[in-house]
Amino acid sequence: MKVIGFGDNVVDQYQHTGVMYPGGNAVNFAVYAKQLGASAAYLGVFGDDAIAEHIKGALTELNIDISYCIVKQGESGYCIVNLVDGDRVFVDWNEGGISTKEPMVLGEKELEYLKDFQLIHSGCFAKTETELKKLETLDGLVSFDFADEEPFHQDDYLKQVCPHVDFALFSCKGQSIETIKALLQKAVNYGTTYALATMGTDGSLFFDGQDFYEGNVELVTPVDTMGAGDSFVTAFLIHLLENGWKENVSIPPGVIKEALQQAAKFSAKNCLGEGAFGFGKKFD
Repeated sequence: MKVIGFGDNVVDQYQHTGVMYPGGNAVNFAVYAKQLGASAAYLGVFGDDAIAEHIKGALTELNIDISYCIVKQGESGYCIVNLVDGDRVFVDWNEGGISTKEPMVLGEKELEYLKDFQLIHSGCFAKTETELKKLETLDGLVSFDFADEEPFHQDDYLKQVCPHVDFALFSCKGQSIETIKALLQKAVNYGTTYALATMGTDGSLFFDGQDFYEGNVELVTPVDTMGAGDSFVTAFLIHLLENGWKENVSIPPGVIKEALQQAAKFSAKNCLGEGAFGFGKKFD
């Protein structure tokens, strides 16, 4: 099973400790998929600074394939973070740095490389929207993370992205169940096949186009919730792939319920470590 994260790479800089950790939605997906037993890769644009070297070093150590990434002159992405009772709180960011200012454009070489992957994962912060249609020429599935920010949940954005992806992912902490159901139904109506929402400690909700499936969280006392959503989503997707998920193949209800359980366990375990997946380093 081969999967790839396509898009952003950043570091999360913790103000209270002066330590930074590699991250970014696409990077986190690749790392978590590797931890779950998949052959994983990352495709994106690196800056030419010390931050980029730290991210690349971590991915190389974890045996994540980054051979098709490119380096451009410019500042790497960073997020400034605080921890409040183990819950990560974003303070500021530089909007992804060079990885989103000059994102990857898929040419023939990259598309040939991507043919080998069963699943390509990207997200709304990666500025990959214009490249999604190119992925339709490939056999692999495409998942896309719409995060938790309102602009990415609006009709115009959903209409732009949903027709080109197989799986839509949303963060909907604090929203009513009625609002979340309407959002998932809208995503499917606009073209995606499946839609999943994470709801913080309220659990998760999956929609297969006909039925809704509720998932519970596995509660722990967190060390750091950084990557909680990304780890949940990755574990969910990997479980589906392991159990025969393919285009135009319905996912059995039992597999969906198992995926929700496995995702909750993996996400809870991830909250017991520092950063999205460790590799902390002091920064100035």
